Amino acid sequence: MQTTDGQFNATPFGTDERMAEPWSVDLDELLDCLIVGGGPAGLTAALYLARFERRFLVVDAGDSRASWIPTSHNIPVFADGISGREILTRQCEHLARYGMRVVAGAVRALRKDERGFAAGIEAGTGAVREVRARRVLLATGADDVEPDLPNLPDAVRRGLVRYCPICDGYEARGKRIAVIGHGDRGLGEAVFVARTYSRDVTLLTLGQGIDLDAGERERVYEHGIKVVHEPVVDLDIEDGRLTRLRTEGGEEHRFEVLYSALGLKLRAELALGLGAEHDGTGALVVDEHNRTTVPGLYAAGGVVRGLDQVVVAMGHGAMAATDIHNRCELPTEEEVDGAGRRAGPP
Repeated sequence: MQTTDGQFNATPFGTDERMAEPWSVDLDELLDCLIVGGGPAGLTAALYLARFERRFLVVDAGDSRASWIPTSHNIPVFADGISGREILTRQCEHLARYGMRVVAGAVRALRKDERGFAAGIEAGTGAVREVRARRVLLATGADDVEPDLPNLPDAVRRGLVRYCPICDGYEARGKRIAVIGHGDRGLGEAVFVARTYSRDVTLLTLGQGIDLDAGERERVYEHGIKVVHEPVVDLDIEDGRLTRLRTEGGEEHRFEVLYSALGLKLRAELALGLGAEHDGTGALVVDEHNRTTVPGLYAAGGVVRGLDQVVVAMGHGAMAATDIHNRCELPTEEEVDGAGRRAGPP
């Protein structure tokens, strides 16, 4: 929340005033790092920078994909499972022990000049204030492309429509599973689920065409994958279970779990606006230290190409924060960027 003197009150994600007192951020100081995004990657980077005693700020729009995870059993040490919101809450509680800088808001603009980076942050009242930092870490993540299904929010909240079979497919093993998708991505995920977790897998294309060549038809046949082409018009949920799925043509199907494989919309606009290199999917290209091709600009988590997992995002955050600490006093014009090119004169 922005105060009358132009400062921001900072409060961690998922906590209240009893857990960490809000405090104000001095917007006139030059930060060592601005972290954009308060998901697993951004909060891990913040923890490392706090322990390095760096001056940093986390700006969090409160829309981390991790918060939608009902329960995950593949986060090490949480054998009984943990929800995404609990992961984020615990990360914030951990940070609160060191003194933390989290602003509930959004970075609307990012530019680079001889002093580093200037970010326009919108928080609270809608007013935009400028924050300056030597380095910036983008941990902005991505948005799932949502399937066109009735009752979708309720189904996602109950864990009946899921987005990551690597994360929780083990809990669905042996069940009747439908994969929502088309093209190479949809077929690939259906095959992955069929060869890993269940012999009863159906690919729902929701009315999108899918052309299979001879090799792809062989894969579908080999794994016993059924294909339903019609759009879904009804999705019934009773007592926390999927009871019926009806297509436009009137056919009824029964599944226990649905996986959406429609892809991601990456939140990479800030980096792309600075000319950062990206791949064909829009994911940012980084080196082994999570440096992008813009000197001084780092990226971590779902906005980076690679395995889209909470633990991987945390690792990205740790790698980026350590490199930021080690390079913080260097002028960015003399750095080697994420593609191995020196930014300044030879």
